[in-house]
Amino acid sequence: MQTVSIDLGHRRYPIQIGSGLIDQRGLLSQHVRDRAMVVTNSTIAPLYLDQTLAALGNTPCSSVILPDGESFKNLDELTRIFTALLSENFDRSCTLIALGGGVVGDMTGYAAASYQRGVDFIQLPTTLLAQVDSSVGGKTGVNHALGKNMIGAFHQPVAVIADMDTLATLDNRELRAGLAEVIKYGFIIDADFFSWLEDNMDALLARDVVATATAVRRSCEIKARVVEADEREHGRRALLNLGHTFGHAIEAAMGYGNWLHGEAVGAGIAMALDTSARLGLIDERTQERGLRLIERCGLPTAPPATMTADTFLQYMARDKKVSGGNIRLILLDGIGQSHVSANYNHDALHATLAHFTA
Repeated sequence: MQTVSIDLGHRRYPIQIGSGLIDQRGLLSQHVRDRAMVVTNSTIAPLYLDQTLAALGNTPCSSVILPDGESFKNLDELTRIFTALLSENFDRSCTLIALGGGVVGDMTGYAAASYQRGVDFIQLPTTLLAQVDSSVGGKTGVNHALGKNMIGAFHQPVAVIADMDTLATLDNRELRAGLAEVIKYGFIIDADFFSWLEDNMDALLARDVVATATAVRRSCEIKARVVEADEREHGRRALLNLGHTFGHAIEAAMGYGNWLHGEAVGAGIAMALDTSARLGLIDERTQERGLRLIERCGLPTAPPATMTADTFLQYMARDKKVSGGNIRLILLDGIGQSHVSANYNHDALHATLAHFTA
């Protein structure tokens, strides 16, 4: 087991990465104050719920099983968690455990942030995307028909436990979607990691255990350092949203779940590369190098054919990074170099949208 720590000054918590962690007695229960409520979904429950409950040992625990899918990441389903907690008289000393992917993690975290004005929760991510991104950093929330993750709160977990063995049951589409968040780190901050991904992409797609563990650990290290510097996304943390402004528009417009988050982010990164090139921030060789890595992940490099420039702008105008009515973008200055800006030539953005929706 490897451990990456996040130190936020007022509190610190571990990200534990390894194999067989769900089965380790005491690993979960050491972070539970009193009673535990495991929140999972209908896909993950038959695979890992019994193991998780067994690992909690003598800790009093219950569970709630949500339907699976991004389309269920909403306030109605969130209420099912609150109803389960209230029906069983859980008090403020309880701990919620998010057993599943990003949807379960975000919803459980938001429930924990809101229930009796805040209780503890543990992230137990079972997808690559959740292990490298959504389980780390304390962003929680649900979707609205008009925008993704527009209702939520910052609420840090007490621990993240990433059991690599759970990735064995992940289908290939979900695996590739998770790689979008992995390659993002190379694009925005770490050129050496980007080169490592170029050299090891075949091993990652083949589910090589050593390569995957390396990718998860490095992704968590990068995100941990960024979150430590900017927990509430007032500045540098926004870099972690490379491709997301475009990607979230795709997800919302297409109907949540029709395009996986990572698929939309892959297309969004391709669009961010295009805008950066039009602004003269990167050259054609850098743009092509970036596109090749996205393609090798098996991710789309263009949005759905039904998307229009107006549709993009409609959803992008509601993005959380909008400031003073201006759409802020994460732009690339090279591989491993990026910045956030609303002060760019907006003709470049419109040219990108026209190009990809022609």
